[in-house]
Amino acid sequence: MFTVFIRTVILYLVSVLAMRLMGKRQVGQLQPYEFVLALMIAELAAAPMENVGTPLLYGIIPILGLLLLHGLATLLSVKSMVFRRLLSGGPSVIIRRGVIQYREMKRLCYTLSDLMEELRAQGYLNIADVGTAVLETNGRLSVFPHAGKRPLTPEDMDMHPTYEGIPLALVTEGKLQPQHLKKCGLTQERLHALLHPLGCSRFQQLMLVSLDTQGMMFIQEMNGVQHKIRALSPQEVNW
Repeated sequence: MFTVFIRTVILYLVSVLAMRLMGKRQVGQLQPYEFVLALMIAELAAAPMENVGTPLLYGIIPILGLLLLHGLATLLSVKSMVFRRLLSGGPSVIIRRGVIQYREMKRLCYTLSDLMEELRAQGYLNIADVGTAVLETNGRLSVFPHAGKRPLTPEDMDMHPTYEGIPLALVTEGKLQPQHLKKCGLTQERLHALLHPLGCSRFQQLMLVSLDTQGMMFIQEMNGVQHKIRALSPQEVNW
């Protein structure tokens, strides 16, 4: 029984490593050849797991071979547009200028019910509001409303907002994140000086300290008390 457990752990780790090496994708975002690869990896891992008499290498070596094949296919896809279209196909326009492309849907075996379901999932109850819909190579539907139906943007109102990037977490669950502190140009002493007037003398008191690209610092203590202060001027923000 212990041998079966150890074999299961090894095959699980190899399978997870294989999926991680394929890149950060959700199952619904896999290209067809990647989805087939995931199924084959699962099947290859299952055989030695079920049968103790099957050597572990009979599962591990084919999985590594599939990974090598995946790497080669990815490289060829990057280098050759023809190979990429052959392997993954290309996007298909399902709605063009508000008109449903029935012939294209028929070629793809994509029904009107499928289309309506995807539109509802993306917040469109009325198909008349959709100007363009594209079925991507991973099976997801990209939907774009008519120009008159889309939300207002700052550009429409002649507004010019400043850059908004990813906030940096400087302290998480009482632990300082020195790499983020260095990235935003702060020192530990300056951080202490900013937090001390708020009664936060120890990092262990803090659940989260984050700094956004506007120079505003958000602080939440372990007891739930929150603060928001300006830590940097917009000119000092450089990430």
